[in-house]
Amino acid sequence: MEKTQNNRAWLLLLPMLAVVLFSAIIPLMTVVNYSVQDTFGQNVFFWAGLDWFREILSSDRVHGALGRQIMFSGIILAIEVPLGIIVALSMPKRGAWVSVCLVLMSLPLLIPWNVVGTIWQILGRPDIGLVGYTLDSLGIDYNYTQDALDAWITVVLMDVWHWTSLVALLAYAGLRSIPNAYYQAAKIDQASRWKVFRYIELPKMRGVLTIAILLRFMDSFKIYTEPFVLTGGGPGSSTTFLSVDLVKMAIGQFDLGPAAAFSIMYFLVILLISWVFYTVMTNIDKQEGM
Repeated sequence: MEKTQNNRAWLLLLPMLAVVLFSAIIPLMTVVNYSVQDTFGQNVFFWAGLDWFREILSSDRVHGALGRQIMFSGIILAIEVPLGIIVALSMPKRGAWVSVCLVLMSLPLLIPWNVVGTIWQILGRPDIGLVGYTLDSLGIDYNYTQDALDAWITVVLMDVWHWTSLVALLAYAGLRSIPNAYYQAAKIDQASRWKVFRYIELPKMRGVLTIAILLRFMDSFKIYTEPFVLTGGGPGSSTTFLSVDLVKMAIGQFDLGPAAAFSIMYFLVILLISWVFYTVMTNIDKQEGM
């Protein structure tokens, strides 16, 4: 018998699709509208074409923010992915401690972003903060509000503390999907711990690690709340990333046209780099699977 398709399920999705279109398309069209026009207030607009895009592309300020953003995302991925794998490998695979470890690893992810910035803002203070006071008592000159290197180290440590758990939990999920027969076969063959990781565990984690890298890249590339609360983009502009610079341009200076063009280009950069990440990693998987 020929099967007939029942498309009535789409009717249940229509309200959700309408809400998504309303909440996504209208703001996007508003941003596009501002990016090609100029205004002097009173809701009077003048056609500007691609002038704002040219201004953003030639802006040294934006180039500096982009360089800092790329450096930050690279450092974050280089630290959090290996550290998350190590933590996942160290977690127990059975017993009561599994639940305890999973809960503890999930706690940093439940803290709101602005609270994370506030926590590290207090920790870094030399008068009342645990980290700042300890370093000061050891004779280490640490001041994240005045020294650019200290600010960078603090922001990186804050992000590592907040998000390494996500990589660890995803890697742990990949490890738990490995059948026990693989480990038994490796034990019979007297495979070393490194070979077990290289040929059994890492290939099985590759899928979830791809997701982890994509999520962490996108999150780190558009990070705003934590560094803004912690340093405000300072000292100077040392921790002024793209998102912080965009908000300052749109709200602080009220340059809506350049800010709209900036946000569109910002979105396209994230989309392009994420696509490159995904394409390269999936091609590696296909080549190794052949």
